[in-house]
Amino acid sequence: MNEEPSFLFVCLGNICRSPLAEGAFRRATEEAGFDILADSAGTAAYHVGEPPDPRAIETALRNGTDISHLRGRQLVRDDFARFTHILAMDHQNLRNIEALRPQGADTHVSLLMDMVPGREGAAIADPYYGGEENFADTWDDAWMAAQALVEHLRGRG
Repeated sequence: MNEEPSFLFVCLGNICRSPLAEGAFRRATEEAGFDILADSAGTAAYHVGEPPDPRAIETALRNGTDISHLRGRQLVRDDFARFTHILAMDHQNLRNIEALRPQGADTHVSLLMDMVPGREGAAIADPYYGGEENFADTWDDAWMAAQALVEHLRGRG
């Protein structure tokens, strides 16, 4: 496995929550001066090759982050060798990730919000069927988690 920290953010379709989390993390690590491998994926193949939801793109842009270049992909077994951390947006996707985990893989798998003190065990709600405010809430959770991950990388988390 890759020894340098690397992070994969995972939701169901890879067009809303996980690209927002990837974008927030990339921005937070760049601002902190880290060069960290980051990607996002979905546990389902619904949106492979598609850009993020337009509402996710707009929300990220309003928060100073461009995710329009990202494309949906599905989680694969090789991701367990490529990434040191695989972070799920909710409990069902956490179960889906664990079901795909190859025997002996030592990748750290958890909920993304487990990284935020006081938010352990919390899911990031899927904004897909909601309005703009739901995407803003998802960004806020993703940004909070990105900040917590940066603190973790600095050795303070």
